[in-house]
Amino acid sequence: MRRVVIGLLVLVGLLVAVDYGSAALAESAVSRQMREQIGLADDPSVRINGFPFLTQAVSGHYRSVDIDAPRIHVGQLQELDVSAQLRDVSAPLSMLLGSGPKTLRVQEAEGTVRVSASDVQRLIPGIKGLRIDSLDKKALQQAVKDGGQASLAQLDPEKVARFVGTGTVLGQQVQVSVIALLQLTDGQAEIVPQDIQLGDKAPALPAAVQRTLRQLFTVRIDPGSLPLKVTPTALRANNGVLEISGVAQNLTLGATTPTS
Repeated sequence: MRRVVIGLLVLVGLLVAVDYGSAALAESAVSRQMREQIGLADDPSVRINGFPFLTQAVSGHYRSVDIDAPRIHVGQLQELDVSAQLRDVSAPLSMLLGSGPKTLRVQEAEGTVRVSASDVQRLIPGIKGLRIDSLDKKALQQAVKDGGQASLAQLDPEKVARFVGTGTVLGQQVQVSVIALLQLTDGQAEIVPQDIQLGDKAPALPAAVQRTLRQLFTVRIDPGSLPLKVTPTALRANNGVLEISGVAQNLTLGATTPTS
């Protein structure tokens, strides 16, 4: 009996090893395809989700595939994180592991580009130590109590963020806090200041200084195209970065240009 148990354990171990090995080969094939499809200099990281892999491979249908490419350079932006999740993917294993062209049919693809606070800072001259904070309804109401404009309380928390950094104002180094609308225009992110405060309890700023700071923090960010030519539909602050994302349906990757 002991030998039987040991034998079964060895067999299970071998099956798991074969499963992971097959998944790694398929992920490598998808990675090379995605490098060409997204237009990257290097192969992105690819993870085919779900276990066991071979069960999905036999059917040629995969529940979801995650693709990640960190620290991409686009223009002035140097730390873009690009990712995509492919859902309900159809691709025969023989085609994935073969030497010929690869074609993946995808029911739904979600593409995301993440813009770091460091990259946003590069677009705002004279500002250092920038951070990006998400805001909820309570935070907007508190901003009004702290001296902000009453209209802040009416803003949609999903479409605003607070940008906080240090800059020189009237000859002094001070903390600048800007609550801004986040907008998408022609696939690009726009930061549109709504309220500007200096320090914790600074007096009201002169109109000329307000205008200068508003112009300084009015920023348009071009992160390039979303993965797989997904059309951007959402912009938000999340975990200290700006996220631009969108979803496309019914794509064929590899043999033809992605279409929605």
